[in-house]
Amino acid sequence: MGLQPLEFSDCYLDSPWFRERVRAHEAELEKTNKFIKELLKDGKNLIAATKNLSAAQRKFAHSLRDFKFEFIGDAETDDERYIDASLHEFSNFLKNLEEQREILALSVTETLIKPLERFRKEQLGAVKEEKKKFDKETEKNYSLLEKHLNLSAKKKELQLQEADNQVEQNRKHFYELSLEYVCKLQEIQERKKFECVEPVLSFFQGLFTFYHQGYELAKDFNHYKMALQINIQNTRNRFEGTRSEVEELMNKIRRNPQEHKRANHFTMEGYLYVQEKRPAPFGSSWVKHYCMYRKETKKFSMIPFEHRSGGKIGDAELFVLAYCTKRNADTIDRRFCFDLEASDRPGVPVTMQAFSEEDRKLWMEALDGKEAVSIILKIFFYSAQLDKIGFTIIKKCISAVETRGINDQGLYRVVGVSSKVQRLLSLLMDSKTCNEVDLENSVDWEVKTITSAMKQYLRSLPEPLMTYELHGDFIVPAKSGSPESRVSAVHFLVHKLPEKNREMLEILVKHLANVSKHAKKNLMTVANLGVVFGPTLMRPQEETVAAIMDLKFQNIVVEILIENHEKIFKTLPDATFPEPISMSVSPPNAPPRQSRRQGQRTKRPLAVYNLCLELDDGKISPREDTPTGSMDSLSSQSPTPAFSSSPPGLLDGNDLIMSSGDLAGWTTDLVAHRKARAVYPCEAEHSSELSFQIGAIFEDVQFSREPGWLEGTLNGKRGLIPQNYVQFL
Repeated sequence: MGLQPLEFSDCYLDSPWFRERVRAHEAELEKTNKFIKELLKDGKNLIAATKNLSAAQRKFAHSLRDFKFEFIGDAETDDERYIDASLHEFSNFLKNLEEQREILALSVTETLIKPLERFRKEQLGAVKEEKKKFDKETEKNYSLLEKHLNLSAKKKELQLQEADNQVEQNRKHFYELSLEYVCKLQEIQERKKFECVEPVLSFFQGLFTFYHQGYELAKDFNHYKMALQINIQNTRNRFEGTRSEVEELMNKIRRNPQEHKRANHFTMEGYLYVQEKRPAPFGSSWVKHYCMYRKETKKFSMIPFEHRSGGKIGDAELFVLAYCTKRNADTIDRRFCFDLEASDRPGVPVTMQAFSEEDRKLWMEALDGKEAVSIILKIFFYSAQLDKIGFTIIKKCISAVETRGINDQGLYRVVGVSSKVQRLLSLLMDSKTCNEVDLENSVDWEVKTITSAMKQYLRSLPEPLMTYELHGDFIVPAKSGSPESRVSAVHFLVHKLPEKNREMLEILVKHLANVSKHAKKNLMTVANLGVVFGPTLMRPQEETVAAIMDLKFQNIVVEILIENHEKIFKTLPDATFPEPISMSVSPPNAPPRQSRRQGQRTKRPLAVYNLCLELDDGKISPREDTPTGSMDSLSSQSPTPAFSSSPPGLLDGNDLIMSSGDLAGWTTDLVAHRKARAVYPCEAEHSSELSFQIGAIFEDVQFSREPGWLEGTLNGKRGLIPQNYVQFL
């Protein structure tokens, strides 16, 4: 479980749990800061060691260059000339190598040390400064509030109004600072993923350039390097999109916090001061509590919490509310007060003090007090529907885009002028004028206006095309699982959509797949289209920071739809999802075979890849080339290798085909909690796989739902292992 998102609406509640989440984010950033400082220290030691090695290598090269073999006689033989010249060539080789090493040392400084130092000082340092301001303003706000609440109600009205204005201005300033601090905390948590990794990637690029003799190693690493570059770029793109969404939400809440309260099971919650009476002559004291009330059950709970006491949460008190009455100023020397009475303590009222008159009115309304305030609900009406006109609009827009602008750079990213987009939408959504609008031939409507109108129409639907009901179900497979299981899950869920939704989605995704085929010209790759259409097709029901953090997973779902649209929309999902497993079992020490599933490749031992050879009836012959392509295409192919050894007493080496139902009971008895030893080295090609060397021992080995793969634990990490790389112990 990662860090919990910090919701802007919680800034106004400033609850104990909000403070706990803020402290968790601060602790994570402090850990990142320590990691960067350690990395910088080691990087500087590396530069110093490189300089020492360069000096020693330069001296050694000079010694080789200055030494000359003397010959006897008046001429040298060819052999002597070659021997004499070899030392000079060695010297030149070392000199060139030393020059490259100096470039490497400079590269470490420029690509690793300086960017990390800049990130630590500018970004993490800025967060520390924001934290100081936030803590200082917190202390100032609540100190001023306590002082204000202690004002006597008998003071002049003008004095009270001036004090109220001062507190209100200070509170607004505190909330402004709190919102900005929360935004900065979450921004830096997302930013660090590429700001810290990108310099490391640049450093390794320089390292590979220097080590010419490590060329093969660099080539083996190249697929990971390319994938990492793509991941960083995608993360950066999603970060930019997420940041703009977060800032927009922050501004919405800043303008009207009451309209963006988070939906929860409490009717009202927030801080109140509770009067605690003491024996004479001590009078009474006012203690701040975080209070929560649920109207359906009439349960009122309150927890003492004081920010200045280290943030320790006190013991909660819970009672059932009997009634609530307002306290007038002439009955108590404090403002904004009201009384509560618990059903189990009749005649013993508890006096509460709110932060303001508006705050008291909200509490009175929630508690069914004498001055309840009605809430006006805003009703929004949508004209966009999945009806005949809706399908006509989308088809007309798609046809125009594919006819006029399929190769336009930044298609669907470049937005049209808002007024033109609205005018076009009004014409298209009117049944009288829809058919008269000519999008394919008219110069009145630019391609960016058409694409913006289409996106706006989809966003205006009463609920997203992929429905609120299935939103969470679509997100789950995008967060985990193998590429094949993700496709199967999305395939299954698409066919649970209402018929019109699925039909519209198919039309749109088919079009997006066509757009991605022209990515060399329009620059709209599948990943870019996912960024654009993820929020459009899968907008969440509630607008929160947590929902915005899920944007990247929405993008992944859209990418899966585009890359697998033929399978997803043209075929029915297996009724027994997840689909049955087919597995081939080979005799002991049999060479790996091609998977029985068409289109998938068998993961071979790394040694076989490096030698480019494979065994065939005892003879050595050239092996076919390793499949090429992008990392996306490789990772989407799920390897299904065969067993390297048959379990004794169970199999005689014959091939078996098993369904998932047959396999479940058999595999549990066969491998549950067993150990296995690696017989080949393996380099992980996906985050769900394990990397290991020959002889590695795996604990708690079990069959995976992925055909031909096992799950096991190595050095505390659990992941997938190819079956034909291990031998059971």
